[in-house]
Amino acid sequence: MKFTKMHGAGNDYIYVNCFEEKIKDRSKTAVKVSDRHFGIGADGLICIDPSEIADCKMDMYNADGSQGKMCGNGVRCVAKFAYDNGIAKKDEIAVETLSGIKYIKVFTGEDGKVCEATVNMGQPVFKPSDIPALFDGDRAVDEKMTVCGKEYGVTLVSMGNPHCITYVDDVYGIDIEKIGPVFENYEKFPDRINTEFIKVVSPEMLEMRVWERGSGETLACGTGACASVAASVLNGYCKKDTLVTVKLLGGELKIKWSSEDGNIYMTGPAATVCTGETDE
Repeated sequence: MKFTKMHGAGNDYIYVNCFEEKIKDRSKTAVKVSDRHFGIGADGLICIDPSEIADCKMDMYNADGSQGKMCGNGVRCVAKFAYDNGIAKKDEIAVETLSGIKYIKVFTGEDGKVCEATVNMGQPVFKPSDIPALFDGDRAVDEKMTVCGKEYGVTLVSMGNPHCITYVDDVYGIDIEKIGPVFENYEKFPDRINTEFIKVVSPEMLEMRVWERGSGETLACGTGACASVAASVLNGYCKKDTLVTVKLLGGELKIKWSSEDGNIYMTGPAATVCTGETDE
């Protein structure tokens, strides 16, 4: 099986061109290739499939083999792959996902290959039952949860994936390996959840660490960065139409929630690490 390893701000996946390749068991393959000691090493597997309604389709799997609906960093890399490999040679690429079609504007470097992309991530969803989360009302903003004996205020947002955002004084001082799994499997989240730990540096800058369901801590999460900016607007830390820099362990993402159309736009890097072949 031919593969390409790519990353967006350190959020790395193994990409397979399924216009040409066939994978018998994608979930099993995701577990195998994601292993950082016995496999290639990645946060998961993304298959690039033909689509009847877009330029291509993104089918993603987490490192534990569970299927994901969307990945903001991943979809930028899918657009890069499609452009660089001639699947869709244009400056705006449509990618079908389980969270709908995403439109990605790509920017090329001096080598003629995509180095950065802006994604229309769509509108955030706040209703707990749609996330899903077992909270009452139309929104869950600064709801109290007790995790490992400590009370946290959490705000819930879906960007195609479910996110739980909480604010801390120091993102680097938290024991994410301890509390991350507890958040992920908290009883109020029937499908598990991604958790973003946020420090508000200013209305234009957030620091973020993320615990992703099915993958553990990752260096970046695009949907999580978007959800965190939306949550920060709801909590009064940021404002709509302001370009907010989200600093992650793997780099920076630029996020803007537009008041004009209600959509969130994310700009960030997309890079190829290597290509190769592996036994499936």
